[in-house]
Amino acid sequence: MNQEKTNAATPVVGLVGLGAMGAGMAQSLRRAGHAPHVFDVRREAAEAFAREGGTACATLAELGAQCDIVVSVVVNAAQTESVLFGDGTVPGCAASMKPGSLFVMCSTVDPNWSVALEARLAKQGILYLDAPISGGAAKAASGQMTMMTAGTPAAYERAGTVLDAMAAKVYRLGDKAGAGSKVKIINQLLAGVHIAVAAEAMALGLREGVDPAALYEVITHSAGNSWMFENRMAHVLAGDYTPLSAVDIFVKDLGLVLDVARASKFPLPLSSTAHQMFMQASTAGFAREDDSAVIKIFPGIEVPKAPQES
Repeated sequence: MNQEKTNAATPVVGLVGLGAMGAGMAQSLRRAGHAPHVFDVRREAAEAFAREGGTACATLAELGAQCDIVVSVVVNAAQTESVLFGDGTVPGCAASMKPGSLFVMCSTVDPNWSVALEARLAKQGILYLDAPISGGAAKAASGQMTMMTAGTPAAYERAGTVLDAMAAKVYRLGDKAGAGSKVKIINQLLAGVHIAVAAEAMALGLREGVDPAALYEVITHSAGNSWMFENRMAHVLAGDYTPLSAVDIFVKDLGLVLDVARASKFPLPLSSTAHQMFMQASTAGFAREDDSAVIKIFPGIEVPKAPQES
């Protein structure tokens, strides 16, 4: 038997999804002394990571069998279902995970779905942490992101120091799944509205003939600033819509926000408007561009262009 797997202090960790956030989280795990097993649908991404330390798994079943903790960093609930339970032809990791192992779910999902998943995995003897994340790719890579977690004491005990290896802030929000996803939903409400209103403000400045760089400088040193204005409007000034977080992410996330509120008949007028703005940007052809591309829905403005390479 692999001695490492029997040592609770050094669990074998697997990570699924080497995208903008997952790649940084895997690097943070490696920096903390783990040798992560990784899986990505892009085989070359997993192999590139493993060349610097760790193991690239060819299948999710292989990763599940070898790991005490599986961290899932995929886009949504549907992809998480596929990670765990497969797609009908290829098995997921749940079938091979051992009783007492832990699944850490880092996606933004409907809290009720997360509650149901905890119960579903418990029937297989698998522990579960509802653990959505925030902070962006740079903070994920430096281990400075935030995790909003909820789960049983046994799940936290199994996690040990693994969460702290990936995040600067690990909030424990409840002793069962759901609370972490609820807090993440509220965070996404604010993030989406802030991006939308930042784009609206910059668009008005452009329409009124204000120098965009000067506007950015003033706002980022004034009371009207927000983290999202400072971060996303820098993308607009650079004319760079390379997706760190795409327009369609906020079509999804603000949709989840509205679904949660609708269930309790709670009005969210600003969230509804922001959702419509991202929907408009998506259908206008900007779905896979950076979410700051929501500024492109405003008529009669010319957004800054990327500098031409000499």
